Amino acid sequence: MSEERTAIARWRQLVAARDFSQLDDLLADDVVFQSPAVHTPQFGKAVTKQYLAAALRVLNNGSFRYVGEWSGESSAVLEFETVIDGLQVNGVDIIHWDGTGRITRFKVMVRPIKGLQALIPPMARELLGNRPGSESWS
Repeated sequence: MSEERTAIARWRQLVAARDFSQLDDLLADDVVFQSPAVHTPQFGKAVTKQYLAAALRVLNNGSFRYVGEWSGESSAVLEFETVIDGLQVNGVDIIHWDGTGRITRFKVMVRPIKGLQALIPPMARELLGNRPGSESWS
């Protein structure tokens, strides 16, 4: 397995184990995170780690599973399914990595709109609980 492909293998292991402690080692310092509910990219390891840990807690609820994967030289698309508040939610994680195997860009897309709407409140609760003084998630 190449160093670059190790990023996806490590991400999948982290998700399966629900082990957020490995995020620091997996994310590049200048990683960019793009959320389906926030209109601006989020920059840096600290904020990306907060979003990903919150998403893992909300989405990875026993029904979460990856159902497909497509790869490029330094990127992959992982399709997932989960259930939020009784709604079937489908989405993709678009992940880019560098030559050291660290994630440099992480974009999440979610469908249908009702699924995204169901996802926003629990994500906001998770994020606001982890960002004292925050008044708005989006």
